[in-house]
Amino acid sequence: MTTRVSRRDFAKVAAGASIATFAGGCSNASQPPLQPAQTAGTFTSADPAARAVHRRAVEAVNWGLAAVNVDLMYQAGVRAKGATWNQIVYWSRLPDWKIQTLTPNPDSIYLKAFVNTKEAGPVVLEIPPADGGSITATIMDCWQAALEDVGPAGVDKGKGGKYVILPPGSTNSLSRDYIPVRSETYQAYSLLRSILKSTSDADVAKAVEYARRIKLYPQSQATNPPPTVFVDVVDVVFDATIPYDVRFFQSLDRIVQSQPWLERDKAMIDLLKSIGIEKGKTFDPNPDTQRILNDAAREAHEWLTARYERGFPPYYDGGHWGIPGLPELLKTMGTSWEAPNIYTVDSRGLMYSYAYASIKHQGAEGAGQFYLIAIRDRSGQLLDGGRSYRLTVPANAPITQYWSATVYDRATHALIREAPRPSRSSQSRGIQKNSDGSVDVYFGPKAPEGKDTNWVPTQGAAGFEVLFRLYGPEKAVFDKTWVLPDIEQVG
Repeated sequence: MTTRVSRRDFAKVAAGASIATFAGGCSNASQPPLQPAQTAGTFTSADPAARAVHRRAVEAVNWGLAAVNVDLMYQAGVRAKGATWNQIVYWSRLPDWKIQTLTPNPDSIYLKAFVNTKEAGPVVLEIPPADGGSITATIMDCWQAALEDVGPAGVDKGKGGKYVILPPGSTNSLSRDYIPVRSETYQAYSLLRSILKSTSDADVAKAVEYARRIKLYPQSQATNPPPTVFVDVVDVVFDATIPYDVRFFQSLDRIVQSQPWLERDKAMIDLLKSIGIEKGKTFDPNPDTQRILNDAAREAHEWLTARYERGFPPYYDGGHWGIPGLPELLKTMGTSWEAPNIYTVDSRGLMYSYAYASIKHQGAEGAGQFYLIAIRDRSGQLLDGGRSYRLTVPANAPITQYWSATVYDRATHALIREAPRPSRSSQSRGIQKNSDGSVDVYFGPKAPEGKDTNWVPTQGAAGFEVLFRLYGPEKAVFDKTWVLPDIEQVG
């Protein structure tokens, strides 16, 4: 979608326009409303103020995606089971398609700890020792900047630990019993994965039991912690996909109202004010502005999709697997998206349009996780849900835990709705190996004859993407002596 206004029309309206017309962005403003015109879903207007609202709204989507992504997950928990802050939303068995978040992992037990220190003060996230279980997790602020990793790949190195998430400006002195985690936002969250030893019913139950040893409570109650509230959402549709319409801005407004402005972001204050989002004010856009915001969100989505489909730098020379994050973004995950002369807004916006969560320390051999993403086949064509494909996973994958290949709807980046299964992994029951120890995983609308246990269904002619995960990656993953071949079309 593009703004179609001739230079002649722009000159005509600009000559008599006043900057005060920006006030039309809010329904309670004294200025007359903006006058958008829409044709075939594309925003057009001769009003420079309307064009500015549209332009700034597109940028607001790109800038705000990481925080909106977190807010939408929290709101999904509220809708699903009445979850609230300082509770843990979790799945009491392996998730199916109902976990409608962006590229989730359906091959581990998922938990999301939603933290708010504004009223509660410092909050403790207590991780149990890895004595029969394993947690892979990161604590993040509401912008999904990694604050600290936990578990065997984190600070506690599998010994367990009490991580204290501190509110902005906290000067609390902590005993050696605690691991301080300083956040510049009141809201924070942690994505926690309880790793399975196998997919047997007994091992799934053990992974759930181990996960429920995690504790979350205010530090002020540390001498007698209240029971941690676990909210099980396994049987409901937990929809946190990104709505590219006015609902996006409603979510962004919740962030602006509840969180302190960070120094790096103060240039956004007036830009958001011009579209009706202002701290301490009600966001209530009039119908004309709502139409502009809807169109701007759709255009932002098109922009994000175009950038996404350009792909990522290939991990293997000449191949189509890439690390699902641009290099400059990966360098700033643990530094609040900043470095000298760098603030990775564009690559951050892109990443959180198709994924969520981050990692503080990357590339830990034998612990943590490593991901590769493919949206194209060996010939360079976008993956098509109406066609059949094969991925041959070489033998002896260099992992201490498991590998998995998961299919997502490329339009939403969530699991394909109603799909009977979303993935195959080295732990999948009944998965067939080839004589050389390799495994063929098939993607397509129907299973190849005799290969149902190795098949992941796709849907019609809809585009899809594949995320390949290696948990407990070893040296051969990083030095690329073990190579994952491209997905190839078959049949």
